[in-house]
Amino acid sequence: MMQSFLLCFIPIFVAIDPIGIMPMYLSLTRDLDRHQRKIVARDSVLTACILGVIFVLAGKFIFEILGITVPDFAIAGGLLLFILSILDLLKEENLEVKKKQNYSLGVFPIGTPIIVGPAVLTTLIILVDTQGFVSTLIAFGLNLLILGVVLYKADIILSFLGESGARAFAKVMSILLAAIGVMMIRRGIVELVSGNGGL
Repeated sequence: MMQSFLLCFIPIFVAIDPIGIMPMYLSLTRDLDRHQRKIVARDSVLTACILGVIFVLAGKFIFEILGITVPDFAIAGGLLLFILSILDLLKEENLEVKKKQNYSLGVFPIGTPIIVGPAVLTTLIILVDTQGFVSTLIAFGLNLLILGVVLYKADIILSFLGESGARAFAKVMSILLAAIGVMMIRRGIVELVSGNGGL
């Protein structure tokens, strides 16, 4: 049981990458106060949990019913991330309006596709086949718990950056987010062309 758990925990941890997610979370929530960031963190983990559990229980069935593949999902998620990052780089909005709009950040894009995107969903589906439902769900839940702690403590890092540092950091992260979107699109296209995208 312990070996099966570890074989699930490590791939999921790598796929979720809590430390890698934290800079993007800080960038996207930079204009929110501490309470609002906590709400976004909670919604992000909750969204990721719901999607992950659904895909563990019925991932293959859902993809088959909809007639889509993992590369299709990767391309769609990549396009959305790319558009979001470009808008963040170019668009200036009123701060109060932006704060109200950012309450949904926990669902998109942080909950999905940043936390639970093609890599995590594919990993979950594969692990269910190889290690079973119980080990996969326990490992996924523990990884989300670790991620939740990381996001809730992200304020400590933000306090060191200061306002100007946070804004400069956010612009750099928006560029990286656009690059991640392009990477997801590229991988999806390569897998479609090579015919390795089926489940």
